[in-house]
Amino acid sequence: MSAFRFGPGNPVQTYVSHAFPEQAIDTGDAVINYATVGSPDTPALLLIPGQTESWWGYEQAMDLLGDHFQAFAVDPRGQGRSSRTPGRYTLDNFGNDMVRFIAVAIKRPVIVSELSSGGVIAAWLSAYAMPGTVRGAHYEDPPLFASELSPSCGHSIRQTIGPVFALMSKYLGDQWSVGDWAGMIEAAKIELPDWLSKFVEPLFGSDGEIPQRVKEYDPEWARAFWEGSVYASCDHARMHASVKCPVLYTHHFRNVDESRGSLLGAASDLQAKYVCELISGAGQQIDYRSFPRMPHSMHGPDPKLFAQLLIEFEANLKRKHQRG
Repeated sequence: MSAFRFGPGNPVQTYVSHAFPEQAIDTGDAVINYATVGSPDTPALLLIPGQTESWWGYEQAMDLLGDHFQAFAVDPRGQGRSSRTPGRYTLDNFGNDMVRFIAVAIKRPVIVSELSSGGVIAAWLSAYAMPGTVRGAHYEDPPLFASELSPSCGHSIRQTIGPVFALMSKYLGDQWSVGDWAGMIEAAKIELPDWLSKFVEPLFGSDGEIPQRVKEYDPEWARAFWEGSVYASCDHARMHASVKCPVLYTHHFRNVDESRGSLLGAASDLQAKYVCELISGAGQQIDYRSFPRMPHSMHGPDPKLFAQLLIEFEANLKRKHQRG
């Protein structure tokens, strides 16, 4: 067996250069890597990628956003060049990293836009960041409720992509401590349920090569989600009922298979509806947009639409502030 070891401890084997220069700040608990574009005279925007994606997944979108925002794209702890923090991958820690990052690197109120698991961090920030920190939050197709082990609404992570996370944890190991890529690809054929097989090629590739974004990912993230420890102290329903800023929620491809009780996609329509009800009940405006043909990521496949939505969202926030 050929074992791979990726991460900050093996930078030559792990990382490649990108179009924007990278910087880092130490929050005290983790070193957070990031890149930025745009002028400080424009509104501040924080971009947080999804699980198995680093900041550079936003490169094309950053080219479009730079005239309208000062955009900061970050690697959460455990991804990209940011710190690996064994045993400390929780939503509360992810969120508090971003609160510190905003205070130290951005230093002014910000709009947050985040994909997938990063979108759950956006939800956390919209609920629990210090007052005045977050102007508005864009949830880009996050697994709200559907990434919990015991959700109060709809499918759990065990009925969605969870078995893929279990596979990654088993064959790659925390901090790539196992690193059996070939074994994982082979095991996917027999250990994953049939309905999840369509996830394998987009996530792992089909040429046998390890995707760059996966090299930059700590598989302990996968274990934390599969076991439920990532949300040990953060119930999604309570979080949404505590939201304190306007929200733009873009909901992408989803398909519920009633015969299997499975969900392909980040969240079901039922779960999205409950999110909207809870946020409205908290007295906050929520702009729900359904894009059922959009892949999980919008900022990658359609950066132009992604940028347009954020520009419109900021303009609406500005008008609301002027009226208020």
